[in-house]
Amino acid sequence: MVNVNAQIDAVERGLETRDVDGVRSYVQTLSQTYPSPIEDVWDAVTSADRIPRWFLPITGDLRVGGTYQFEGNAGGEIRHCVPPSGGSAEYSVTWGMGQGEPAIVHIRLTAVDATSTRFELENVAAVDSIPEGFWEQFGPSATGMGWDSGLLGLAQYYAGGQDGITPEMAEAWVASPEGKAFMRASADAWADVHERSGADPAVAKAAANTTYGMYTGEIAPPPM
Repeated sequence: MVNVNAQIDAVERGLETRDVDGVRSYVQTLSQTYPSPIEDVWDAVTSADRIPRWFLPITGDLRVGGTYQFEGNAGGEIRHCVPPSGGSAEYSVTWGMGQGEPAIVHIRLTAVDATSTRFELENVAAVDSIPEGFWEQFGPSATGMGWDSGLLGLAQYYAGGQDGITPEMAEAWVASPEGKAFMRASADAWADVHERSGADPAVAKAAANTTYGMYTGEIAPPPM
C-alpha cells in the first residue's frame, strides 16, 4: 500500500524558467530525504543491479562517457560523476527518447546525518527543444509526474520493497485506484508549482488535468 498523501508531501518541488549556460530553459527540481547513509543511496541510484529494484531495468556502460538505456523509456549519455565525498555526491546525464534535443538531468545527494540522505533531481530542458504547443498543453506535469513516480519507487524500496516491480507491474499499478490517486495528487502538486511560477491558475490546472489523463490512459499521448 502507498500512503499517497504522505509521499506527495515528502517531496519538495520547484520550477523556474531561466538561462542555463546561455540557453533559456525550464528547470524542474524534486527532492526527498531517504532513511539510509549517503554511500548506500549512492549505490542504489548508480548500480545497474539496484536501479531496477526501484525504477526500471537498465542497460549500458555506466561510467562517465558511457551510455545507458532504460527499458521502454529514456536513455542518454553519462556526462559527470562524483561519488560520495565530504557528505555530498552527484552525477549528470542526458535524458531523451531518441528524438529532439535531450534534457539534462542532475542528481545530487547530501548527507543529512549518518543515517539519512537528501536526494535532489534537477531536470533542465531547453525551451526551444520543447515541441510547439507541448508546454502550453501539458505544462511541467508531463515531466514532473514521471519523476514523482521515480521518487515514489525509491521511497517504497527503502520502506521494504527490496525486490522492486517490473515495468508491467508498474503499468498495472498506475491503472489501479491507488495508482490513479497518486497520479491525481502528483498532477495537482505540479499545478500548484506551475501557478507559483507565474502561470495563470486556469492554465496550470488545465495542463495538469490533461497530463493526468495522458498518464492514466484516458487521453492518447501526443505524436513524437
